Amino acid sequence: MIDLHLHTTASDGTLSPPELVFRARAARLSTIAITDHDTTAGARAARAAARDAGLDLIPGVEISSVDGGRDIHMLAYFIDPDSPALLAFLDAQRAERLRRLAAMGDRLASLGCTIDIAPILDAARAGRSVGRPQLADALVRGGHAASRDEAFSKFLEFGAPAFVPRSGATPFDVIRVVHGAGGVVSMAHPGLTRRDDLIPALADAGLDALEARHSDHDEATEARYRALASALGLVATAGSDYHGDGGNRAATLGAVVMPPDDFDALRRAVQRRRAEP
Repeated sequence: MIDLHLHTTASDGTLSPPELVFRARAARLSTIAITDHDTTAGARAARAAARDAGLDLIPGVEISSVDGGRDIHMLAYFIDPDSPALLAFLDAQRAERLRRLAAMGDRLASLGCTIDIAPILDAARAGRSVGRPQLADALVRGGHAASRDEAFSKFLEFGAPAFVPRSGATPFDVIRVVHGAGGVVSMAHPGLTRRDDLIPALADAGLDALEARHSDHDEATEARYRALASALGLVATAGSDYHGDGGNRAATLGAVVMPPDDFDALRRAVQRRRAEP
């Protein structure tokens, strides 16, 4: 029972790292990766709880990147979470998140949506990696949307009036940095990203895996990305992308899991990377 895509309050999840470990154990998971957005704080905070619960905790992080103005999320596994180069890179990533949120806040104000972003800024100062989900929650609190999903569709998703494109690191930058920190990289939920045209070039640049199994992938989508991964010599990874019990993926915790053979292939990919000169 392996789930390599989980979020905590260190980014946009609703459970603290110890609480997430408890829920993972209750769901009969044995190996997990906490992959908060652009921060390893949640993974570090979960170490003791995972040890006490008898869970194998894989060091991970979900890193935001951009290509052609569109977000591309990359999952990093088996990293050195204390790598100075990686930590500096993630610091820059979180600074870009704040810049982008401020720009979207200005756009929302111009649309007549007055929201209180002070809690978001306070969370960022406390070390949390903040992003559009927190802005969506502020829109709900301000009465401008009924739910986080509606806030995204009305204001914050690509093409919506308050959307601001991300700038900064490319997925190729992410591959380089993660490999430098001893880890491997899987492209997150490619069925949602819909950038299949980019995957061969990423594979040539050292991409290690594709997240074929995901809560929002149906069987046909998983089969397509398993076939693509096989054709490109990549590993197929899996994760629920669980953010908390109240989210649309809550029921997938313990249900969307990675087959042991795929996990063994991922471990072998790590060994090959670390053996490279």
